[in-house]
Amino acid sequence: MSSFKDLRIVDNFYQTSAFFPMPTVLISTLADDGSTSLGAYSLCFPYYIAGKDYYAMLLECRNSSNTAQNLLKRGVCAINFLEDNKGDFGETVRLGFPGETSAEKMAGCKFELEAGQCEGARPLIISKAFQVMECTWDDTLENAYQDCSRVGQLDGIEPPYRSFNGITSKFGCHFILKIDKILMKERFYDAIVNGVRASLFPRVPVDYGYRDSTNFWYTKFRRPIAMKIPAAREADLTGVIFAADRMDDKIKFTEDACRMMTKVPRVFLKTALQGCVDWARENNVTLITPEHMKIINDKRSKEKNK
Repeated sequence: MSSFKDLRIVDNFYQTSAFFPMPTVLISTLADDGSTSLGAYSLCFPYYIAGKDYYAMLLECRNSSNTAQNLLKRGVCAINFLEDNKGDFGETVRLGFPGETSAEKMAGCKFELEAGQCEGARPLIISKAFQVMECTWDDTLENAYQDCSRVGQLDGIEPPYRSFNGITSKFGCHFILKIDKILMKERFYDAIVNGVRASLFPRVPVDYGYRDSTNFWYTKFRRPIAMKIPAAREADLTGVIFAADRMDDKIKFTEDACRMMTKVPRVFLKTALQGCVDWARENNVTLITPEHMKIINDKRSKEKNK
């Protein structure tokens, strides 16, 4: 006998048929008159994270929303992350309520806005956000730019639909958002560059969505807890040297440099070595030493030098 009950899966299953913790962000887009419109979203997650020529977020939303319509028309947005504050979260929930025009929602907006750092016509960003991602919709994927001609259909859109980018269903839209810039308030920037401690984490709320006819549920921030990563099993030095020698015919590693790679899990070793070789090419290095490895391992060394 199973200890679980089989729950029926319905629309918006992540909140109607499950307890699914999510972020809450405010998406800035450009309205028809050039003003900034804000919409609240939780279905916004990392998408392209490694091994591609750019990084990206995925946004899922109603295709009739102000955000979707503005993205289909102009293709630029900013993802604003706010810290835990009951008043700010209440305003976020208000901005997420459907049915109002951008002008109606923004008329009473409590958030101060400022310019971002990308060039060209861009929406403003929220001044008190601890982190902002300025993004551009990659409408080349699945030829989603063709969906720009379908704006204005607010009562549901008939087929054809895209699989993962653009208009994906009668009421849905997916946007693959290329990250142009990640902007960070100085305190949190310093924490990432110089080392994060529990006291330096932003106070990020987690929400569970619209679960009944009355409330939107979320949890207040609690101090994060550090959990030690299990000690990595060291790879055989001979195996690392063997792999390193075969990465490039001109760029080589010293034995001591290879020794610094013995704790890299075997499944990631080739990728890690390739990253070192790529760095060496960019910096005209033909023999990678432990000193070079220290520079490579500090993924934010360039920012520190700035």
